[in-house]
Amino acid sequence: MDTSSIPGLELIQIADVVAREKSIDREEVIMAMEEAIQKAGRSKYGQDRDIRAMIDRKQGSITLERWTEVVEIVEDEATQMSVAEGAKYDLAIGEFHRQPLPPIEFGRIAAQTAKQVISQKVREAERERQFGEYENRVGEIVVGTVKRAESYSTTVDLGRAEAVIRREEMIPREMLKQGDRIRAYIQDVRREVRGPQIFLSRGANEFMAKLFTQEVPEIYDGIIEIKAVAREPGSRAKISVLSRDPSIDPVGACVGLRGSRVQAVVTELQGEKVEIIPYEEDPVAFVVNALAPAEVAKVVMDEIAGRMEVVVPDDQLSLAIGRRGQNVRLASQLTGWYIDILTEADESERRQEEFKNRSTRFMEALNIDDVIAHLLVAEGFASVEDIAETPVDELAQIQGFDENIAAELINRSIEFVEAEASRIEGELAKLKVADDLMSFEYLSMAMILQLANNGILTRDDLAELDSEELVGFLKDEGIDDETVAGDIIMAARAHWFADEDASEVADDAQGDTE
Repeated sequence: MDTSSIPGLELIQIADVVAREKSIDREEVIMAMEEAIQKAGRSKYGQDRDIRAMIDRKQGSITLERWTEVVEIVEDEATQMSVAEGAKYDLAIGEFHRQPLPPIEFGRIAAQTAKQVISQKVREAERERQFGEYENRVGEIVVGTVKRAESYSTTVDLGRAEAVIRREEMIPREMLKQGDRIRAYIQDVRREVRGPQIFLSRGANEFMAKLFTQEVPEIYDGIIEIKAVAREPGSRAKISVLSRDPSIDPVGACVGLRGSRVQAVVTELQGEKVEIIPYEEDPVAFVVNALAPAEVAKVVMDEIAGRMEVVVPDDQLSLAIGRRGQNVRLASQLTGWYIDILTEADESERRQEEFKNRSTRFMEALNIDDVIAHLLVAEGFASVEDIAETPVDELAQIQGFDENIAAELINRSIEFVEAEASRIEGELAKLKVADDLMSFEYLSMAMILQLANNGILTRDDLAELDSEELVGFLKDEGIDDETVAGDIIMAARAHWFADEDASEVADDAQGDTE
């Protein structure tokens, strides 16, 4: 762009056209032109000199000057002058001597350089405008045209900007091609080395939620609330909804007349099967709903572990689990509960095995016959410790027991617990278990002994285990859930993070004193 041969007013007109076409500020374009002229000026008069160009914003006339600063001690003669020399021009320290330079006649290379600088600056300004426009639109759905479809990402033209859908955010097996019109969810807008980037998603849970918001007026108006979404993009999804108005059925509203509303979402999601689940405050009822279409016979909830054991009829097992475990996996994601599916036959067998094992433990520990042991298990006693802590009058209420039998059972239980504790302490002393593991509140002495027999002697040894390993060591002691095991391991690691924080505080304090 040979700006030296362009009349002033025409230069301003060009700036106006570029600003309008690129939707950026006119001042940004003029500043880019000034920088291009400055770069050409340095090429002619010296790269080490401070050459500045000014374009008159009204007339378009170009002024080219060499600026030299007045300083006390001259370090760079190309851009600085002494106080004595500055006095000749009546200038003080910090002021600049501005020497006018003749206009530049651009050669081919200089003109090409100027054009590149202006183009680069315009692109930067355009990207900044895009960032400002889209950074506050994260969470919205936009419509665009596929510009390039590659295996690792898809570039989408949004009209005033370009965006990217990375492979992991696409719907699997979706075949997008150049020119396709698609909807997508703005997942993130951030600055990167190559400029602001807009990242879209068609695989995110939020995308499906936003599609329902667009298709169902009751959701848009806040009458129906989307509580949770679980998706395996391109295959199957579950969405739970709650109505704020008792007269409106949330599932029916989302399905629409003859399925029109949900079908619009399914079509956009490339045939993804969508199940709409009524939300329930009661977690058990919610889990039962989420496992639909399978029928549930019984649910046992463990609030501490965040786990539910769901018993289904034998003929419902495959339906409850779903193809490759998909149904139970989505139900678990939707409800936030770990769900373990059992058939009625499996549950009966497990209960019988558990009943037998507990009875055997009571018979061996308390030297009682199988009838009394069975009565204790049937009443819900899980360990000898439970019996030792039970009042005599409460134990005597069991059918077939009296106060003498109850008192004898409690005495035998206390003796067993004390003897077992003494035995375990002796074993732990022989194994030289560290005090920090001995005092770890999340483990019983029996659990600590089991770990010590497997070479876990310190709290750090415990902290370095993974959940699967810990379950393997403590399964016989009642720790058979990897979630619970993970909580124990994280508690064992807590002192690591506390030590790091203390070290950072110490470093900060030392820095302040230096």
